[in-house]
Amino acid sequence: QVQLVESGGGLAQAGESLRLSCTVSGRALSNYAMGWFRQAPGKEREFLSAISRFGTATYYADSLKGRFTISRDNAKNTVYLQMNSLKPEDTAVYFCAADGTVSGTGTGAIRRGEPDFWGQGTQVTVSS
Repeated sequence: QVQLVESGGGLAQAGESLRLSCTVSGRALSNYAMGWFRQAPGKEREFLSAISRFGTATYYADSLKGRFTISRDNAKNTVYLQMNSLKPEDTAVYFCAADGTVSGTGTGAIRRGEPDFWGQGTQVTVSS
């Protein structure tokens, strides 16, 4: 069974940066396309970004406007989300997700919000 564990969340001031990590265990990370989502209180879970199994393709929600960057290190079984210029509206629980689809970039299911696996989430709070 694949397990995803997020870390790196916490409290930040507006304008600061945070880097989230998602470490995968149980199978090699290279078997999965990966993605990040977030869910703010009272809102639906929102797709943020996805990356193909070897990092050759990346996708972002338009709302991020270039502030966030997804990356992966398959040797470390870890995916990252670099978040810059944080805003109070970025406050949410952030989740990573994995999907084993091998066709195309493998990110379709993630971008539809239907990955095979989810992490438990890490809280990010941005104060003004």
